[in-house]
Amino acid sequence: MANSNITKQALSTALKELMEEIPFDKIRIADICNRCDMNRKSFYYHFKDKYDLLNWIFDTEFISFAKDLSQAEELNEHVDAVQNICNYFYENRDFYRKALQTKGQNSFPEHFRAYVMPIMKLRIEYLFGDSEDDFTLNFFTDAAVATIERWLLDKNCMPPDEFMNKLMHLVQQGAEALHNELNKEE
Repeated sequence: MANSNITKQALSTALKELMEEIPFDKIRIADICNRCDMNRKSFYYHFKDKYDLLNWIFDTEFISFAKDLSQAEELNEHVDAVQNICNYFYENRDFYRKALQTKGQNSFPEHFRAYVMPIMKLRIEYLFGDSEDDFTLNFFTDAAVATIERWLLDKNCMPPDEFMNKLMHLVQQGAEALHNELNKEE
């Protein structure tokens, strides 16, 4: 198992380095293997394709943050977990800007959305007591993913603290305005 992780880490480091130099769609498996002195057979033993490797990088680095978020019960725990996720993305924004621009089957944006959906499902169950409504689940998942994508892809990507402050203000003001509108006396 240790050798497997060493190999995967070497391949992931090679891909990250290459993504700093050339667009993802121009990177070939041979480039990744040459960068870390491995053969293609080793690559394909561990990964289906370069998208699988890209997604593995996200999964292995992001898992602790997702665990914190999925286990958050109180609002302050949820906010702290989201803040940690934002810090992670911001610190790795050059990599994720490129990852978010990948296209095609098994692309990172598709994988990221699939990753966010079960987290949103847990939040919807907690907040609304119902997760069976696909419309609601897709709405909140798409909103979360699109907001993070837009933030990271902005050439003037604001720091995570500022992003979280704006996000929290928007959510709180929106909820308050909606509550007031629904409770107006006619």
